[in-house]
Amino acid sequence: MPAMDRKLLDLLACPTTRQPLRPIDMRMLHDLNAAIATGGVKRGDGSPQSSPVDAALVTADGRIAYRVDDGIPVLLAEESLDLSAVGITAA
Repeated sequence: MPAMDRKLLDLLACPTTRQPLRPIDMRMLHDLNAAIATGGVKRGDGSPQSSPVDAALVTADGRIAYRVDDGIPVLLAEESLDLSAVGITAA
């Protein structure tokens, strides 16, 4: 993921839990995309995430991720990705 402006990142929060967000690390991104490939990742609206993610922001507790599409965070609760449901954990 291209470097996100630190000031912007400091302002962003999860719309559901209000936790701060941080860029996902490469290991978690790899694990997330592997889980997406097997059909195991659900979005906040209950639909499966079918396409791989190039970049994401993750909550402080590492349980929820939000895609970053073309450098723009998609911070909609229905678009969130449930990492805990597929056993992806923060390092």
